[in-house]
Amino acid sequence: MDDDMLKDQRRLVELIEDEGWDVTDLEISAYDSPWADEDDPEATVTITARKPYDSEGDGEDEDNPYRLK
Repeated sequence: MDDDMLKDQRRLVELIEDEGWDVTDLEISAYDSPWADEDDPEATVTITARKPYDSEGDGEDEDNPYRLK
């Protein structure tokens, strides 16, 4: 894995966390592109993050049978 790829990965996580998200999972895959004639590797980053939102409702949905708890 290339140091530049890891640096970019850390930067993406920082940007997401700066927006108030908690990164819960991250996967980076480096590979040689099958579509390009170049020898430069490419990477795919999959990030899973969560962010709780405050509910400002009046509690009407508390008895809703379709709401996940």
